[in-house]
Amino acid sequence: MTLVHTTRAIVLRAFRHGDNSAVLKAYTEVFGARTYMVRTGKRSAARPAYLQPLARVELVVTESGERDMHRVREARLRLAYGDAHVDQARAAVLLFMQEVFYRTLREESPDAGLFNCVEQLLAEVDTGSRPGLLPLLVLVRLAKHLGFLPELPQPGEDRFDLQEGWFFRGPAPHVHCMGPPIASVFAELLRTELNGGEMRMSGTIRRELLDHLLVFFRMHVEGFGQLRSPEVLHALLH
Repeated sequence: MTLVHTTRAIVLRAFRHGDNSAVLKAYTEVFGARTYMVRTGKRSAARPAYLQPLARVELVVTESGERDMHRVREARLRLAYGDAHVDQARAAVLLFMQEVFYRTLREESPDAGLFNCVEQLLAEVDTGSRPGLLPLLVLVRLAKHLGFLPELPQPGEDRFDLQEGWFFRGPAPHVHCMGPPIASVFAELLRTELNGGEMRMSGTIRRELLDHLLVFFRMHVEGFGQLRSPEVLHALLH
């Protein structure tokens, strides 16, 4: 049975498919992760700008039973970015977010909390005063919604096991651990997020923590792999 639905969506990636169509990977509010075929020729269902990574769109889609690929009947831009694409630092953050979201937003079922989390993070690219912290917030908030955010440390626990996902004290059991002081910075970031505050950290600490958290994600998200964007982030965000 074929049904027509309207849903908010975040474009994750689009691949050209022939002369007049594209394959669209999107994270939708109504269905979760979805793959769509969309017309891009003269009688197109979507303008090329609407298929750019992280475009915030509204899709009118045809859902066809248990098929792996569905169809976009119409696409409309919901929200445009401000200066994020012309500001080098914010553009680098968007590139990072696109890589992370493409590798993590895979569940083919709706999750309103996760969708709203992604929307808020994208909004903060334009409105946030400190874009350098956003990559860390992306990983912390996604880990929460994906179910592997660690609990806060107990007194004396000044190290973090990336493999097991917990804080501990004493000698490291293997090489995949954060030691002091970086583990304490991570703990403070978790507390700040929990309490709704704002944290400051040096560029050197921020870069080191980001590298550790990417290892953490590779261990807890199947197929996460190595990202290209952190190298650009490290060069632009001080």
